Parts: sequence; structure tokens; C-alpha cells
Amino acid sequence: MNGRIIRAWVEAMRLRTLPVSVAGVVCGFAYAIANGYGISWAGWVCLLFALLCQTASNFANEYFDWRAGRDAPGREGPRRGVTEGDISPRAMAVATAVTVGVACILGLTLVARGGWWMIAVGAAVVAGVYAYSAGPWPLSTHGLGEAAVVVFFGLVPVSLTYYLLTLTMTAEVLTASAGIGLLGANVLVVNNYRDIPDDRAVGKRTLAVRFGGRAMMRLYRVNAVLAAAALAPGYAHAPGFIVASGLIAAFGFRAAAAMSRESGRRLNPWLGRTAVFMAAASALLLVAALV
Repeated sequence: MNGRIIRAWVEAMRLRTLPVSVAGVVCGFAYAIANGYGISWAGWVCLLFALLCQTASNFANEYFDWRAGRDAPGREGPRRGVTEGDISPRAMAVATAVTVGVACILGLTLVARGGWWMIAVGAAVVAGVYAYSAGPWPLSTHGLGEAAVVVFFGLVPVSLTYYLLTLTMTAEVLTASAGIGLLGANVLVVNNYRDIPDDRAVGKRTLAVRFGGRAMMRLYRVNAVLAAAALAPGYAHAPGFIVASGLIAAFGFRAAAAMSRESGRRLNPWLGRTAVFMAAASALLLVAALV
């Protein structure tokens, strides 16, 4: 395998967005520790499962967007290996299935901790991996991508991780899971804001295509403010950290103002910054819990 193909596979994984899947699990860790529980093997399985599922989702998105003609060579976003001819469609389809399979095998171990209903949760997550880009009504083409992110990168990983560590659930955890999900949705907001011209050209009806770039930057700010409010109780576990909520809101306004002046590939760094900021918000929750 030559260097160009290796780079294509690494690009297909979209490493700069992987902090999104880490953030939800770390948030679950934080609330478990804050409530007097430790991090058991189930928590680490949740982390690996989340990373594998996001990678599989990225692979599936590339494959199914190619198959449906929703990608074109030379797009503004990260290079698509299948569309550009660096990766065969069959290889990408197989990689998606194998990654999902490994995640499922790993996830089955959680039945020992959480019960047989973990299988239903895992099945829903796998369905989400494919439903985002595949099927007769892919979520990504009907303006539901951001909502899917709130569910599968916020509500599910935070609450599921917390439950598997504690076998309990609280309203505070559910609220925090929504906050983390909103920060994750902002990663997709940036992605779709950047891709408005490309998506409009192929008939992909994202929220950004439907409502325009200005509306997406307003949504970015609103998501940041709501996330800050949702996460504030968690930072209050260590009173000195409550300022972090203000920083989340401030970052949202500053980032949106900066992105409003950019377009195309110049928005790519903001994709990574938004994902890293989401992970940092969760990491700070963990530090607050430990303190």
C-alpha cells in the first residue's frame, strides 16, 4: 500500500472530527466520578465502541455519497478517496462493514454489565451509522444531520456511559448529554456551512442549503449558548470551573464571527477546532469532577 492510498484512508477516517465521539464518553466519566463511582472496564469499552462507530459512519458517508452521486471530484471539504479514485468503492464498503462488525463484537461485552437491552441500543447505533447517508431517506440529505448528531454523539454516549458505570440515571446527566450533543452538532454545522455550494449542486438538502450560511452561523451561536447552560451544573461541582460555561458561549460567538468571513477550504480548520473544543469542554467536566 503506497503513501497516497494510506493518506486516502487516513483522510476517510476524518481524524480531526474523532474528538466528537470521545467527548460524549468522557462526559459520562465525569458525571460518574462526580457522583462517587469509578471508571470500570465498561467505560473503556464505551470509548472504543464510540470511536469505531464514528469511523464506520465516516466510511459509510463517503461510500454512500459516492454511490448516490452526492460527491464530485475537487470538492471544498476533505479529499474523498472513493470519489477521487484513490480507494475502490468495494474496499470502502468492506471497510465500513468490518468496522461495524468489530464495534458490534466489542459492544456485546456490555451485555454482561447492562443487560440484554444493550443489544437493542447497539442495533439503534448501527442503524444510525447507515441511516445518516444510506437508505431511501438518508438523514444527511433531508436536514436531519444535526439532530442525528445530538442523539448519537450526545444523548446516547453520555447517558449510556453513565448508566453502564453506575446502573443509575439522573436528570442532570440527561441535560448534560443534550449539551454535549449540541456542541457536536456545531461540528456538522461548520461542515455543512462549508459545503453549501457543493451540496446545492448535487441536490443535497442540508439545513445549510435550505436556510443559508447566515442562519447556520446563528444556529452555531444558539447551540453554544444552550450547551453552556446545559453543562453549567456539571462545572458547578467545582465552583471555580463555572466560568467554563461562559467560555463555551464566548467561543461560539467568536468562532461564528470568524467563520462568517471565511468560505470553502478556509473553513476546514474550524471543523477541527470545533471538535477539539467540544472534547475540551468534556475534559474540563472530568477535571471538575476529580477536583
